[in-house]
Amino acid sequence: NANSLSVRKVKVASAKINRATNFAFISDVHIGSNPPRHIEKICERLGTLEFDALLIGGDLFDSSDFKLEDIAALGGLDKEIYFVTGNHEGYVKGFEGLLARFPELNINVLENEAAQLRGINLIGVSDQQPVLARAAAVEQISRKGGFNLVLVHQPSIWEQTQSKVDLMLCGHTHNGQIFPFNFLVRLQFHHVHGLFVKGASTLYVSSGAGCWGPRMRLGSRNEIVMIELRPA
Repeated sequence: NANSLSVRKVKVASAKINRATNFAFISDVHIGSNPPRHIEKICERLGTLEFDALLIGGDLFDSSDFKLEDIAALGGLDKEIYFVTGNHEGYVKGFEGLLARFPELNINVLENEAAQLRGINLIGVSDQQPVLARAAAVEQISRKGGFNLVLVHQPSIWEQTQSKVDLMLCGHTHNGQIFPFNFLVRLQFHHVHGLFVKGASTLYVSSGAGCWGPRMRLGSRNEIVMIELRPA
């Protein structure tokens, strides 16, 4: 399973959406634990899919040996790309300097800020801060009456921010990656993988597009998530 890449489709309809928009969402690629060829394979698959922008939910790289050239394939997609940090970027010494060069590959880094995209308020939350600060960032940047799409690495703040969030996209959990570790992950996170809906708020937690540590999966899969937003 570590060498395969599945495509998961998620549809969300809302009266706040005034035109159809498609996003591709990936997280936890872990270049470093995985070779640059892994992101190239992901981009080759993305090249066969129709979407308006690519969203990356953190842990794109996890090694001090990482170079911008390792993810050059992303720059060849000719798409708008939006990125938020995960915990592993924060472990890499000098990661801020690497992020400063991301615009060279058309990657927009959102650190507790929003981008307006096809009528959607896209909120990017940095992982390099306490949980309460992440939740506060969503509260401050959300737009009343607008469709608030939150991109944040860990699914720890959905329950406390639901009133402000229409759709939240997360990763981090790897869906346990290797059975039976998924049971341990469930002890830490209420939402480990898949689609969750409460009231008018939706959460999707991806199993990630790559492995961390052992390059193997058992009971989980690498995935690209295709998000279809449609007017209700």
